[in-house]
Amino acid sequence: MEQAPTTVTITGAGGQIGYALLFRIAAGDMLGPDRPVRLRLLEIPQGMRAAEGAALELQDCAFPLLRDVEVSDDAEVAFDGCSIAMLVGARPRGPGMERADLLAANAGIFGPQGAAISTSASDDVRVVVVGNPANTNALIATASALDVPAERFTALTRLDHNRAVGQLAQALEVRPDELRGVTIWGNHSASQFPDVAHATVRGVAVIDALAERRGGHEQATAWLDDIFIPRVARRGAEIIEVRGSSSVASAANAAIDHVRDDQLGTGEGWTSAAVVSRGEYGVPEGLISSFPVTSDGTGYRVLEGLSLDPRARGLVDASVSELAAERDAVRDLGLI
Repeated sequence: MEQAPTTVTITGAGGQIGYALLFRIAAGDMLGPDRPVRLRLLEIPQGMRAAEGAALELQDCAFPLLRDVEVSDDAEVAFDGCSIAMLVGARPRGPGMERADLLAANAGIFGPQGAAISTSASDDVRVVVVGNPANTNALIATASALDVPAERFTALTRLDHNRAVGQLAQALEVRPDELRGVTIWGNHSASQFPDVAHATVRGVAVIDALAERRGGHEQATAWLDDIFIPRVARRGAEIIEVRGSSSVASAANAAIDHVRDDQLGTGEGWTSAAVVSRGEYGVPEGLISSFPVTSDGTGYRVLEGLSLDPRARGLVDASVSELAAERDAVRDLGLI
């Protein structure tokens, strides 16, 4: 007997990341080859034609798992009955725009979407915020979704996690799937901390593998501090400079990875996601911060018990302080 279709809502579905997401979700890359899906595409009025065109293409692909596609500019309609919400559309920072203006503009998007999820989505809904500033946009949406448990809301740091794994794989000349235990801490911003202290490659500590290649632990640590951490944190800007536009395919791929592991489980080891803090690792309760997380298929949970040396503690605290400042800014604006 066929499973009941899962309703997936994508906001900003007429944009580039939304477009990159749709066909992979319909093909089964996110929820597996046996799970039918219904797609609900939410757009602003100006984006409706692009979303409608994407819906026509989805029909032309004749995906066996795709049951139907509905396009709407009404959040209540788009989130009706959805079990997975992927909040992609966000207001980018424009020329001369202050940080407070950016937060206020995005609150006008994510606040109403959170409220619509609360009133229209399925009782089992899980939400990932992709649109930046992702952590704080998720906080805003959570505050407006009064009837949805806060732990159902997450923000995307899997792109940072994947970038870190990719850089290490290249440096060590191994496959990405041979690396385990990488963690992204804090904010999805330049302050994030890609941590390899507990990472292994083929069963060997990453720091030892790097030391062997670079002539010692001091050189390995210098590479991590001077090359690896800044490059992961600024990879988005590097891609814009080289490509002429922002990360699209890699962001969509990370969003699919994030939802797949949340829904199907992480298996052995852990990944990274921004989730609501309950005070783990000294992160103030209520902040949406990136942590090492696991899932058994019922949602992400923070993996506790990892050690943080003084250097790591300082880097985590710096990123968390940025998150707290963003929370305070939206609170001062009356947005949460």
